[in-house]
Amino acid sequence: MRVAVTGTPGTGKTTATELLEERLSSADGDSLPELGVIHLNRVLEDEELYTEIDADRESKIADLEALREWLEGRDDVVIDSHLAHHFEADRVVVLRCRPDRLEERLLERDETEAKATENAESEALDVILSEAVDEHGLESVYEIETTDCDPEGVADALEAVVAGTREPSAGGVNFVGYLA
Repeated sequence: MRVAVTGTPGTGKTTATELLEERLSSADGDSLPELGVIHLNRVLEDEELYTEIDADRESKIADLEALREWLEGRDDVVIDSHLAHHFEADRVVVLRCRPDRLEERLLERDETEAKATENAESEALDVILSEAVDEHGLESVYEIETTDCDPEGVADALEAVVAGTREPSAGGVNFVGYLA
């Protein structure tokens, strides 16, 4: 099984998947399948799987084909990245956060104001959710609202997706009003 955990940067993917990783490694096998966790952005950095650096956005342009090849044969994993929905997965979890709070989170971690604003607008427009649904279909997408949820609560929701006790859901979160 492959579970992709995706969402706009700042929605809580890495924090929640690190907590999930602890749970998966200590699971007794009854409630959770044995899955590893891949933090794909770290792989991108460590393996230098990017094509160029966008100086304006201060970010690396991922080589999606190279990442796809790197992931080949790596099954029974949870993949954490804002890019995770671009790859084969059985279940896709899209973490969502209210755009104004997302912008605050990104500024707190020293992202540029332009990058924080761009990501907040992307979140308001459902960019990653739309891409995930287009790629994987409604029946495979699970949307989790993280704005007022602590990391443990987000990890609980991820655990429910992995365990198969949460139903797919997409389109329940609406931040379009942010753009008004």
